[in-house]
Amino acid sequence: MSVEVPLNPITRSEIHQLESLLLFATLFRPEVIELIKDPAERLTWVDSLAVAAGAIAREKAGMTVSEIARELGRTEATIRKHLKGESKAGQLVRETYELIKQGKLDELIKTIEMIEKGGLKEVVAKEEYEKLLQEYEKLKQEFEEIKAKVEAAELESLEKAKKEIEDLKAEIEKLTQEKKELEKELKEAKVKLMEYEAKAKRAEELEARVRELEEKSKRVEELESRVKELEEKAKEAEELKKKVEELESKAKEAEELQNKVKELEAEVSRLKEGIKKAKEILDSLA
Repeated sequence: MSVEVPLNPITRSEIHQLESLLLFATLFRPEVIELIKDPAERLTWVDSLAVAAGAIAREKAGMTVSEIARELGRTEATIRKHLKGESKAGQLVRETYELIKQGKLDELIKTIEMIEKGGLKEVVAKEEYEKLLQEYEKLKQEFEEIKAKVEAAELESLEKAKKEIEDLKAEIEKLTQEKKELEKELKEAKVKLMEYEAKAKRAEELEARVRELEEKSKRVEELESRVKELEEKAKEAEELKKKVEELESKAKEAEELQNKVKELEAEVSRLKEGIKKAKEILDSLA
């Protein structure tokens, strides 16, 4: 018996086909039947295996973790655990996928057919067989219930997705309108900015001119201050010149006085000589 399996599904029907096959083939692997014997844990196991099968089937279809989580109604963390094989259910379903990929699907189907036909009697005791058969019927029923729930969840997810798409379209339309308005405002702002830039440039030029004038004014003030200093020095020089002239005049007068003193001294000297001679003459006459 050969079954064609879409290992990398494209359409929805192929995804469901791979999902159902992964779940069914995993459920009826002997080691899994052993794991789910306990009725208290069976529903949890079946649910986990169903989610893991759905996650891996959708992963092979190229869906993202967030898309898978939204479609299956589980958290992204749960989906990642199943896909990475960090959960037992994910590990088991991944092993089933690899068995199918290796061409061992027929062996899995033979095991299932053996259970359905009662062929399991050949490998287990009668009492155990009866229990396993009962477990099989329960599992089959639970599988159908889980499958129905998954399909219902997918339908609900599809409706939600449609609504989200409509909401997104409305949001995109709103954003498009806002974008147009913003582009218009941006265009106006650019024009104003160009005007401001032109004014700013003119202001900078004026500021530069003002700075030049201020520097020139400062230079003029410095020159005026220098002129005042020079004028004061010129005034001082004029006063010094006058003093020099006065001193020169006094020096001239002093020189004239010295000359007169010399003349007087010479005259006195002559008078003394005359007196001396007169005295000598008088002495000789006596």
